[in-house]
Amino acid sequence: MAAEGLSSVALIERDQNGDTLWVWCYPFVTVEMRQLLLRKCRLQEEERPLYTFLYGQHRRIWFYITPTRVDGGGSALDKVTHFCVVLTAKDFNPEKYAAFGQILSRIYETHGSPVPMVETYISVFTKGTCQSKDNGTFLCRDYDQRKAFMSGSVKDVVLQFGMESVILYTALMLKKRIVVYHPKVEALLEFSRSLPALVWHRQDWSILQPYVHLIPDEIDALKSISGYIAGFQEADVINRSDLYDIFVNLAENTISISHSAKEALTLGKLHKEIGQLMVQSAEDSDKTESQVIKRICVKTREILSILSSLSQETADRDRPTLNLEQLQQKKFPPATENFLMHLAAAEQMLLT
Repeated sequence: MAAEGLSSVALIERDQNGDTLWVWCYPFVTVEMRQLLLRKCRLQEEERPLYTFLYGQHRRIWFYITPTRVDGGGSALDKVTHFCVVLTAKDFNPEKYAAFGQILSRIYETHGSPVPMVETYISVFTKGTCQSKDNGTFLCRDYDQRKAFMSGSVKDVVLQFGMESVILYTALMLKKRIVVYHPKVEALLEFSRSLPALVWHRQDWSILQPYVHLIPDEIDALKSISGYIAGFQEADVINRSDLYDIFVNLAENTISISHSAKEALTLGKLHKEIGQLMVQSAEDSDKTESQVIKRICVKTREILSILSSLSQETADRDRPTLNLEQLQQKKFPPATENFLMHLAAAEQMLLT
């Protein structure tokens, strides 16, 4: 099985003079993406420690960065102190691209030439496999997409925020904008990747933008998306209320709702039930991660079935439309009716 998601491989180096250079890529990376990757790789920031692996998304292209510190002995790179192998792809699968990035890094450090890297890249791109001296056979099929979706921890998210976790759930159900702040990028990645699993029925990790800078180009790209989970290291993002409906200060364990989103995110009895279910499931040490996700998913499907029962087919639309009269006749508590209305809008079941 070929690695159809792969788009490119590239090299960024820092030399003994402290200069960071875009060295090489195959087959092609846009100028805009090059500038972004040079910024993300952090090789230009000599005072900051290297991370082990980093990933993010920009304009629907995922990037995966594997850094290496060159140890003088045994390396063909005598004038290079650090380098990064960068893979771009269309799919979200950090574990797969971290493993492949490590293989390419070892090849480059050993040979000091991108030629064997290209051969290995093409083998994975066309056949979905390559041979590695250190790691044996690398197989794309060993890295199932669902495993990548399950690799975060919903249990940890719920245990960290308790009943407030239902705010995150509600925001995701309504396709709102969530901004997560933490000074450490590793914490951003670990936390943010878990959140889409709260709405497992969608299995949509394209909403994840886990490593964003307050740079005009990146902010413009972010604003082109209607709902997202965006991770920032910059504390100033709290002042950018134009970017979020929910602000998660991961460093201080707080969740805030923006003034403009308070009406849509009014919580009531239904939300309390969901929150209790989430907390009870997460606190149950006998429950696995997948069992916790399944329990939340079952509750979600119950809510969607209510919405479905209050909808009707219309000739001019390809999906059912919420019948507002039937909704009002049900005499739901105001917060529940409000939630169902906004959920219908998020699911494109309201006439506009």
